[in-house]
Amino acid sequence: MRLSRRSVLASAAAVAASAAPAQAAAPTGGRRLRTGFERLAADGWALLDGQRVGIVTNPTGVTRDARHIVDVLHADPRVDLRAVFGPEHGFRGTAQAGGSEGRYDDPATGLPVYDTYLKSGRPLADVFTASGVDTVVFDIQDVGARFYTYIWTLYDCMEAAALAGKRFVVLDRPNPVTGRAALGPVLHPEFATFVGRKPIAQAHGMTVAELAGLFNGEFLTTPVALETVTMTGWKRSEFYDASGLPWVPPSPNMPTPDTALVYSGTCLFEGTNLSEGRGTTRPFELLGAEGIDGRWAAAANALELPGVRFREAYFAPTFSKFQGKTIGGVQIHVHDREAYDPVRTGIALLVTAKRVWSGFAWRSDNWIDKLTGSTWVRTAIDAGAGTDAVVAGWQDELAAFARVRERYLLYR
Repeated sequence: MRLSRRSVLASAAAVAASAAPAQAAAPTGGRRLRTGFERLAADGWALLDGQRVGIVTNPTGVTRDARHIVDVLHADPRVDLRAVFGPEHGFRGTAQAGGSEGRYDDPATGLPVYDTYLKSGRPLADVFTASGVDTVVFDIQDVGARFYTYIWTLYDCMEAAALAGKRFVVLDRPNPVTGRAALGPVLHPEFATFVGRKPIAQAHGMTVAELAGLFNGEFLTTPVALETVTMTGWKRSEFYDASGLPWVPPSPNMPTPDTALVYSGTCLFEGTNLSEGRGTTRPFELLGAEGIDGRWAAAANALELPGVRFREAYFAPTFSKFQGKTIGGVQIHVHDREAYDPVRTGIALLVTAKRVWSGFAWRSDNWIDKLTGSTWVRTAIDAGAGTDAVVAGWQDELAAFARVRERYLLYR
């Protein structure tokens, strides 16, 4: 991992907390979190003064009172908002996994909406150039997992903005599953895809502004002119419900903060022939397949993993794997989120599923290697390794990443 100079610029939007508009207090004992967008607004958009602005966002780009930030910016004569850039699932969030909304004019504002999904490098730089903007702003709620594609939209847009000679401004939001620690294996470069461009941990434990600093300082060949507007009032130990912010599903299968809590571990089931719960009301909390019965929940509970229990469950997905079929499996019930380790739990569920169900198989394209970042998890489980042995196999690379990560943390 290259250790080049850190190039995060201090935000010109840092303002006193009293300057922000009065809004409902969050459940933080009188301390109210302010997002990057709130601080930018409180400073009268000074960071955007004289700039033609485009914004990369989606339905999660909302104010505390649930207005979309594009509507707020468009209505303010002090901001010259020229374009919107939509990621996977689209600006308005209508597309399912692996889809986007394409190029259109937003009916609410009349602004042109450009599609960034699966665009990178010079083609994406050309989109920014064609839009006529000077500054690209990023404001999307992340969920803390390496394979959640919005952080790679961030990376691709930073790279493209550098190529196009644009400023890049990141407005920070909380990591909903805390920023206490990085967890899980680190991506090996030869497994880079859009679910993992660069070597970071499976659960990175960072905010998008911190990731932007890491990307700029470690990975971008040509660093972008980056400015970050940090939050105030956020602590690394806090889960999303401490923020006082409305939860807007970042994607169609991320309905609640509970989903985000388990996602960095159970998304690994995308790499198997089991359902990861898509097509149910509890995606990534329900897992299963035809032929699985209560033995799986029993085997998982026997491990006595901290903070979690498993319920024998039966469900019929309305789409995706096993559509319309009744299947058996488990539902994850986290009872102590402070003690819960989502990545370790995901590995334990893979190990036990393979042991109790003879039909277990990896996806034929070895998608599991893309999700975990190497062949280690797949080959170790196939060789009969238990949970502890699999987890031990990535500790050295995780420790190395943690040392680099530490340089880019912005909050206590």
